[in-house]
Amino acid sequence: MDIKASIEDTRKGFKESFASGDFYNRQTQDAKHLERILSFINARDGMRILDLGCGSGYLTFPIAEGNPDCEVIGLDIVSDAIDANRSRVREAELDNLTFVSYHGINFPFEAGMFDLVVTRYSLHHFPDIEHSIGEVSRVLKGGGSLFISDPCPNDCDKDRFVDDYMRLKKDGHIKFYTKIEWVDICDRYGLQIVDDFESTIRFPKKKDTAFGYEEVLKKHDKAVIESYDLVETDTELLITERVNNILFRKIKK
Repeated sequence: MDIKASIEDTRKGFKESFASGDFYNRQTQDAKHLERILSFINARDGMRILDLGCGSGYLTFPIAEGNPDCEVIGLDIVSDAIDANRSRVREAELDNLTFVSYHGINFPFEAGMFDLVVTRYSLHHFPDIEHSIGEVSRVLKGGGSLFISDPCPNDCDKDRFVDDYMRLKKDGHIKFYTKIEWVDICDRYGLQIVDDFESTIRFPKKKDTAFGYEEVLKKHDKAVIESYDLVETDTELLITERVNNILFRKIKK
């Protein structure tokens, strides 16, 4: 895999998505899920928190607003989104929130800098997930936590219809990981599971971005496709995806 090319595909895809405004918000926003995440991560005064793949700041801003005694940093590869977030920070006069752009491989932070790393709906775009989780572990303090919220394949989807479907839009989708896969990957970098919960997302996709849709349908078992409650309208495709929400803790060293 050409990692830099994949990162560039993601950058371009999300630049277009952020520009679409309301449609992008429909794809990703869920007030009840957000409320549950904020309660689940249990941010405390004095923490330094990193939102990895922060995008439009959907998670970053409420963390910072609800925890004025924490230092919160949002990190993303899409500079347009970072610039827009910085404007919002100035308007809201949030002294505890900053946004940083990077090239998608090495994090621009010192080792042991953060108490908590959170990431929502982004890790399936990371082309070298082992390196990225290694970077998360590097920048976490001993005893620090990682919270991952990311969709996963259905149990019956052994041939990964959902990944083929998500790749119809050329935005750098790599793969969705199962809970077992996350536990295995994170364990290799000293991150042990503490707690988790499952949620769902009803994900709309514009049909005019779904190039090769019919070929994907022919490739996969009908029962697997139906397990995602696929609905086709004149302009959109919609599927329901399960979401892993997992909290890990870094083994103290």
